[in-house]
Amino acid sequence: MRLKTIKLAGFKSFVDPTNAHFPTNLAAVVGPNGCGKSNIIDAVRWVMGESSAKHLRGESMTDVIFNGSSVRKPVGQAAIELVFDNADKSLGGEYAQYAEISIKRVVTREARSDYFLNGTRCRRKDITDIFLGTGLGPRSYAIIEQGMISRLIESKPEELRVYIEEAAGISKYKERRRETENRMRHTRENLARLSDIRDELGKQLAHLEKQARDAERYKELKEEERLLRDQLYALRWRALEYSVSQHEGQIRELETRLEAATASVREFEAAITRDREQQFSVSDEFNRVQSQYYQLGSDIARLQQSQRYQLERMEEINAAINSVESQREQAQQLISADRDALALVESELTTIAPQQALLEAEAEAANEQLGDAEHALNEWQQDWEQFQQHSQAPRQRAEVEQSRIAHQEQALQRGQERLARLETEQAGLSGGALETELAELNELAAEQQLIADDAQLRLDDTVQSLQSQRVALGDAGTRLDSLRQALQGLSGRESALRALQEASEKGQRGVNEWLQAHRIDTTPIAQSLRVTPGWERAVETVLGAQLHSVSVSSLDELSDQLNDLPQGVLSVAEAASAAPETIEGSLAAEVSGAPGWLLQALSQVRTATSLAEALAARHQLSAQASLITPEGLWLSQHWLRVHTQAADASSGELARRRELADLAAQRDDISSALDEAQRHQQQLRESLRDAEINREQQQRDVTAHYRQISDTQGQIGARQVRLEQFVARRDRILQEIDEVSRQTQIDREYLAEARLSLQEALDLMSNDTQRREVLLSQREGLRDRVDLARQAQRDKREGLHRCALTMQTLTARCQGLRDGLARVGTQVDDLRERRETMAEQLLSINHATSEDPQLLEALLEQHVETETQLSQLRDQVETLQAQLREAETGRVRAVQQQQSVRDSLNALRMEWQNVATRRDAQADLLHEAQADLTELLAQLPAQAQEAEWQLSLERVGQRVARLGAINLAAIDEFTASSERKVYLDQQDADLMEALETLENAIRKIDRETRALFKDTFEQVNNGLQALFPKVFGGGSAYLALTDDDLLEAGVSIMARPPGKKNSTIHLLSGGEKALTALSLVFSIFQLNPAPFCLLDEVDAPLDDANVARFARLVEEMSQQVQFIYITHNKIAMEMAKQLMGVTMQEPGVSRLVSVNVDEAAALANQ
Repeated sequence: MRLKTIKLAGFKSFVDPTNAHFPTNLAAVVGPNGCGKSNIIDAVRWVMGESSAKHLRGESMTDVIFNGSSVRKPVGQAAIELVFDNADKSLGGEYAQYAEISIKRVVTREARSDYFLNGTRCRRKDITDIFLGTGLGPRSYAIIEQGMISRLIESKPEELRVYIEEAAGISKYKERRRETENRMRHTRENLARLSDIRDELGKQLAHLEKQARDAERYKELKEEERLLRDQLYALRWRALEYSVSQHEGQIRELETRLEAATASVREFEAAITRDREQQFSVSDEFNRVQSQYYQLGSDIARLQQSQRYQLERMEEINAAINSVESQREQAQQLISADRDALALVESELTTIAPQQALLEAEAEAANEQLGDAEHALNEWQQDWEQFQQHSQAPRQRAEVEQSRIAHQEQALQRGQERLARLETEQAGLSGGALETELAELNELAAEQQLIADDAQLRLDDTVQSLQSQRVALGDAGTRLDSLRQALQGLSGRESALRALQEASEKGQRGVNEWLQAHRIDTTPIAQSLRVTPGWERAVETVLGAQLHSVSVSSLDELSDQLNDLPQGVLSVAEAASAAPETIEGSLAAEVSGAPGWLLQALSQVRTATSLAEALAARHQLSAQASLITPEGLWLSQHWLRVHTQAADASSGELARRRELADLAAQRDDISSALDEAQRHQQQLRESLRDAEINREQQQRDVTAHYRQISDTQGQIGARQVRLEQFVARRDRILQEIDEVSRQTQIDREYLAEARLSLQEALDLMSNDTQRREVLLSQREGLRDRVDLARQAQRDKREGLHRCALTMQTLTARCQGLRDGLARVGTQVDDLRERRETMAEQLLSINHATSEDPQLLEALLEQHVETETQLSQLRDQVETLQAQLREAETGRVRAVQQQQSVRDSLNALRMEWQNVATRRDAQADLLHEAQADLTELLAQLPAQAQEAEWQLSLERVGQRVARLGAINLAAIDEFTASSERKVYLDQQDADLMEALETLENAIRKIDRETRALFKDTFEQVNNGLQALFPKVFGGGSAYLALTDDDLLEAGVSIMARPPGKKNSTIHLLSGGEKALTALSLVFSIFQLNPAPFCLLDEVDAPLDDANVARFARLVEEMSQQVQFIYITHNKIAMEMAKQLMGVTMQEPGVSRLVSVNVDEAAALANQ
């Protein structure tokens, strides 16, 4: 297999589509520095799978895309394609049927990289697998870039080992070993998980058997317990139903007494309302006169204060005028001084300007003299460097040629001995036909691996999903239980509150029917009120029965309809009524959604947060005002009312209505959440069951796939080693015989050339002493001239700097004086305007002070008249307040009596509601247990007692408790767990067998790897020992292992050129390192030649003699290996069969020009 064509498009400087054809085995790429020659090497490495941008001389993978030039825009993608000639079918297996192999890679600006094999998209791994064992790869010894030849020889032992492994074809074994280790890791992980499951399952089976025996006994006792509990609920319901009937009779009696007390309260309230209206009228007139009285007093005080202020203001203005005159005189003096200073500075600037121009001219002349002196010294330095280079070359050449002569004489003798050994070994080799069987096994292994990888991925996803589903199912059960408990608590509370509300409205049924008959809305005001939480009891205490009022458009409309009223209390109010002007600090501020008349009544009641605060503020109340606390404690200056209720926050009607609304909203939310949680739990159970079945089947499939792969890999490894060993050894012997014959002839020619070259170098070494002495004498004079010129230039530059600094200082001072004159002039104008303004203000104040005495006398007369009128109105207000207190006292006594009856009624209703709620709770329990109440009551004897049934139930419960925790599903779980245990034991045995098979495969791969590495190491070492003296003309080199373990040992190289005894490879010169590295690389090529070899300026550190030797060696090896090399050396160019020039006529864009040397020579001869 050989490289036929490289196709480049958009890659680095090759922006246009470019095809580089290589019809010969020896092609040289030439061109000036920076034209893009090395980009061809980068292109080959990149398309073969290089993933590090650093090794492609970039920072990111998108740096390989052409980034534009001065005349071209950047392109969107880069593409490289390698076309290989596989006519000899050296690339076997599934690719042997193709005469050409195409490998392509494309990368876009979005960093997307795609690989193609014969036009089909593939993975990067598919590309690298093709070249495993061939010596090719993005970082193999077959591609040597700039600087790599020295890095190779200086690399660490572990890095140098990689090249030997690639030559031995071990890389594919290491890849298979890595894959086998991955399978072993997965198998051990599966075994660990399986072991945990089996241990846990064994513990479960130990408990399930006993639990199954207890399950039946538990079911029997629970059935008996259920029947006794249902009968107990029925007994309790029967007793509570009787208690409810007794409470209802007592409630009807108290409701009649409450209606009589309410009528008495309303009579007193009507009288209070009339007195309050009169009081409001007189109070309004009193407030108006009082406001007028206070306003007159305020006007009199303001006028007297104004007169005093005007006198003080006149004195301030006169003082300010005197101050302004003084400031203006000071500013005039400052202007005169600044003008004198400005004239002096301008005179100094006129004197310094000519001096600065003269100093600038002298500094320029000094700079020119210094430049001439430095130029002369630089010319001398160039002459000296040229002389040094010229005199050193003959001496080095003589030393090299002496070493070459000794080396060539030794090489001729070793070549003849080696040729005899190879001819003897060639006679005993024979081959077989293993290629067809190996190709079939490779195809089978690839298919099995793809199937196993897919199965393992599916199994991992299923296990992860199972764990998530188990956690989700536990969370769903916990949430379902909490929702059920919350819903049951809300339902019981809501039932109790509704029963209490219906009982409080029971006496109003007749009135509500009357309202509906007359088409009046029966909605009470209490239903529309929104009271600040905590103030409900206070509002109920003040409003009382008015909470049950209904709204009408006008009370006049009811005058003809009141004759047919039914028994009950009717309270109506006009909807349209004026709201109070202010409610801040009153009980009305805690209420919203109320009509205006209701807010009027509540605005007369102030609020206090506690009893202590109310008692402290009581003495500041007016006669008609009162105070109330959130607990319903109501008081004024002379009376106190305490409304005691049950401790329950819902005992008030307003609080009950608010709590009922909140409970209804919460119940709806929890019911919706409960339905959704039940559906979600059922879905999770079904999904978990299906996933468990699927996981078990997938685990069986994965185990079977890996067992098949291991068997196939073992067969492939054995056959491939046998085939490769035979073919490699046969080819190596043929190559070595041919190479040794040619090398013997070359060594004879090299020996003659070395002797002639040595004599020429000795003749050139005798002519350089006089020239050296002349150059050294010229150097001292030139250095003195430069020092004198530099000191003169420094003195002139310092004088010029001092003059420029003085000039800048005077210029800045001149500008500062001009700015100061402008600012002082503006200040003088401002002072003049201020003086004129203050004079005008003084005239205005004198005019105003003459009009105030007459106005003050008139206001004093009006103030005396208003005071008399205010005293009369105060007497009328006190008389009305006394009448109102008397009526209020009577109302308090009536309300106390009403409240006493209401409290008794509410307490009885709470007891009734409590009993009814308990009764309904028993019925709900029976309903939840799906028991028939009527049937249970019929079964119970008439003399049945609750205590007797409770005792029986407790006895059965004790028997159930003695059984302990019972798993009702224990029987089914025990059967299912037993079956699963048998299956898991079988699975564990299968995994152990698979693990043993994989370990055997690892041991087999290690054995074959050791054998191959040892054989290859010895052969490469022998080749290096033979090739090194040929390249250096003598000396010795060898390879050594850093450890006895052939699987891990590093490889080090020792080299001793002729006449030297180096202790380490790092002591060699750059050229010696390059030759040593080339010797190693070519030794590897002799053993396992790669299809082609790329060399990038590896001859750069070599002199002409070593380049010629390198060129001959490459030309010999080109018979078996295709060489493509980049060079600037003419000797290396002459060796090439094909010259490929890289130009950059357009800046930033590379182009190729290819010439076949043989065809060009034939054309020239014609």
